[in-house]
Amino acid sequence: MRRNSLVFGCALAFAALMLPGCGEDAPPPAAPNPSATAPAGAAGTLNVYNWSDYIAENTVADFQTRSGLRVNYDVYSNNETLLQRLAASPGGYDVVFPSARPYAEQLIGEGALQPLDKGKLPNLRNIDSEILAELADIDPGNAHLVPYMWGTTGIGMNVAKVRAALGAGAALDSWGLLFDPANAAKLSSCGIGVLDDMLETTSALHIWMGRSANDHSPETTAATKRTLLAIRPHVRKITGSSELIRDLAAGDLCLVLSFSGDVLQARAQAEESENPPEIRYVIPREGAVRWVDVMAIPKKSANAEAAHRFIDYLLEPKVIADISNFVSYANANAASTASIDPVVTGDAGIYPPPAVRAKLQSLGSASNEDAERRQQAWNAFVFGEM
Repeated sequence: MRRNSLVFGCALAFAALMLPGCGEDAPPPAAPNPSATAPAGAAGTLNVYNWSDYIAENTVADFQTRSGLRVNYDVYSNNETLLQRLAASPGGYDVVFPSARPYAEQLIGEGALQPLDKGKLPNLRNIDSEILAELADIDPGNAHLVPYMWGTTGIGMNVAKVRAALGAGAALDSWGLLFDPANAAKLSSCGIGVLDDMLETTSALHIWMGRSANDHSPETTAATKRTLLAIRPHVRKITGSSELIRDLAAGDLCLVLSFSGDVLQARAQAEESENPPEIRYVIPREGAVRWVDVMAIPKKSANAEAAHRFIDYLLEPKVIADISNFVSYANANAASTASIDPVVTGDAGIYPPPAVRAKLQSLGSASNEDAERRQQAWNAFVFGEM
């Protein structure tokens, strides 16, 4: 769930050409008034923009009942869509959920987020101090960002189909399942899906090549492009997380590069079938990207008071624990752990053990020149050689 500085610049440059409704703008099933769209700043109205499949069924409805506020809840599938919407309508939302690095970092640098009034966020005391410290280098004093969820980007698979394609003895713990063209060719018949996310995918490839996820050198970018083009004929879909969840659960894809919780949601959906397949999430042995998604208030929010109330509500241990239980993502709320299902906290794909955490990398920013070069390699993968 992250990107870098040039992608930001491109998204903002093209935002003026985008219609306001460019994301997967459908509210979660339990959100009341699903077709209502109130103007920014309407009395008693809170406008929220979050990732798809990233909140519990009753979270919004319960907040509305408690607060008396009306919530318009829109969703998106990638950070670029969020940036495009904010650029097109800076005052359109009161709470947003960007990935910390480098998206929220960039928004802070551009002055697009307003400082938090921490006096209105008493539940900030529940946040894991280690995660706050990790964010302090991009948000001094933790002035603008409140950690929400964190996780990894790895491999989701239908174990039986992958073994049928690669052989019973094939190792299932490497990025080579996707990035080795020989493996990708064998898996193409049962379906490979890749997250439509430039940095997540290219960073995973860098890690497989034994390089830093943040290596933006011309040599690494050239190697990235060669490998992506080599596997492109075998990739069935490059799409958003919601479609990957659905297709992996339904058996239409057998291997996906996606977010940890999304694969686990696919597993939960698959288990509802009559003969559920084994859906597995793997953090590859070479390492993976670790990300943190945050809550923030856009500078031009017309209802910052309500925004603070909603953020503080999400900081309540029981509320955020219910969300983690529903979406299968680790949250940043230390006080919530006792309320999270032990099946969730005990899942190494959600809460990796120390030896695995030691191999996780966080994403950083890149110069415009480096980011443009990397974006061009990604475009060649998505749209064909240019």
